[in-house]
Order: sequence, then structure tokens, then C-alpha cells
Amino acid sequence: MKIQGKVHKYGDHVDTDVIIPARYLNTAKPEELAAHCMEDIDKTFVEKVQKGDILVAGVNFGCGSSREHAPIAIKASGISCVIAKNFARIFYRNALNIGLPILECPQAGEEIAAGDEVEVDFDSGVITDRTTGKSYQAEPFPPFIQNIIAKGGLLASLK
Repeated sequence: MKIQGKVHKYGDHVDTDVIIPARYLNTAKPEELAAHCMEDIDKTFVEKVQKGDILVAGVNFGCGSSREHAPIAIKASGISCVIAKNFARIFYRNALNIGLPILECPQAGEEIAAGDEVEVDFDSGVITDRTTGKSYQAEPFPPFIQNIIAKGGLLASLK
């Protein structure tokens, strides 16, 4: 499976309270969460993001509380994949549980710039920055994780 999209770039230690501010946690509706995704770090994110876009970040992305609202907000906003230098472990698991593809790749997290067009091949783990022509190697998902993502999340894959 391959995806391609425009990059939205953020730095290190983007926590779940920035991804979806706590004042909006009175709902679990994905479309309502998406309407406030990233607003405390980037007020224009929801206006700029398009279906299929890719989020790229630094170290410890998704740190903070363990709620699933953060990856749900990202996925519902239209983001097709998150690439970071590394992820907080609970965010990593929550993202896979809801079927949001995430890849750890320190070099890609460092070098890919906002606005770049990026292609991701989930079968091989190759991330290609089509703007610069540079490629990066992330660890590809094993087949059982690819199945979870393809089915839309862990619960859907078990049905």
C-alpha cells in the first residue's frame, strides 16, 4: 500500500494536549475532535489540512496523557500517516489501535520540510520526499499490523 500527500511539520515533544486540547474532550465524535486538531500549536492546521496529507514531527510525538482522542483527531482531520523521529509508546499503540499509520524514521523527521510532497510505501517502509528526491528507510509494518491498518483499526480487524 502507498500513500502520497503534502507535509505538515511540527517539532519535538508535541503532546496529546496540543494535538487535541483537553477542553474538547467532552466528545468522542471524530469529526468534532478533528475540528480542533492541533489548534493550540497551529491555529490554521484545520484550514490547511487536506485528506491524504502527512504529518511529520520530531522526537517523542504524542507524549502526555494516554487518551485515544489524539490519534482519532489526527486521523479524522484527513492525515493519512504520521512520520516522526520517535513516538511516545502509548500514542504509538493507540494510533495503531485506531488504524492510523505511523512510522518512526529519525532522518525523515529531521529532514523533510513543511509543504514537501511525500510518498510512503508501507510494504517496504520507504519514505520518498518527492520535492527533494531523497528517500528514507523506516521499519515496514509486519503483515498483522498492515491488516489492522487496512481494516481501520484493531477492533475492526478482529471482526
